[in-house]
Amino acid sequence: MSSIIVTGTDTGIGKTVFSAALVAALGATYWKPVQSGLDEATDSQTVCRLGRVPGERLLPELYRLKTPVSPHLSAQLDGITLDRALFVLPEGPGPLVVEGAGGLLVPLTEDLLFADVFASWQRPTILCARTDLGTINHTLLSIEAMRARSIPIAGVAFQGVHREDTEATICRLGNVRRLGRLPFLTPLAPDSLADAFRQNFDLTYLGSVLND
Repeated sequence: MSSIIVTGTDTGIGKTVFSAALVAALGATYWKPVQSGLDEATDSQTVCRLGRVPGERLLPELYRLKTPVSPHLSAQLDGITLDRALFVLPEGPGPLVVEGAGGLLVPLTEDLLFADVFASWQRPTILCARTDLGTINHTLLSIEAMRARSIPIAGVAFQGVHREDTEATICRLGNVRRLGRLPFLTPLAPDSLADAFRQNFDLTYLGSVLND
């Protein structure tokens, strides 16, 4: 599979909503290797609903952990250890969108970060970032962490209200491509999400990234 990774500067910043829009736009398959928290809708279920993604294009998670905390702790609470050897990109036809959990430096085990897994995959990676106060620092630190591990950076996808100086400063200082920005959507529904994604992102470029 040609694949692209979606990660973020933090948890709860819109990675899954962005992933749903990306999967729908590219006609891709979606994979969330680790799901922490099962009491509410999982990220795969959210992508299925918002992206109108059929079940056959949703790959099963490697791990489904009960508690919505960092995967390493959630796994401990479930009495299991995440096996690094299982984190291998699936093979198959068509494009694949892979979504991480939380931010780049979220631990999967006591000595394994999600960023380490991304580095081993060497696939183009989109960094999702808020536009709120503090995002310049968080995003530039995330970019440095990616470059320190030689993770290919496809660009930054912003989420939230438009703040031109913030977005431009991050992309200038980080020397990264500004992919676009998803505004807050009310209601957040499949049609409104697809429309906003088409209006704010270059689908031709995103499609080309898959073949890098």
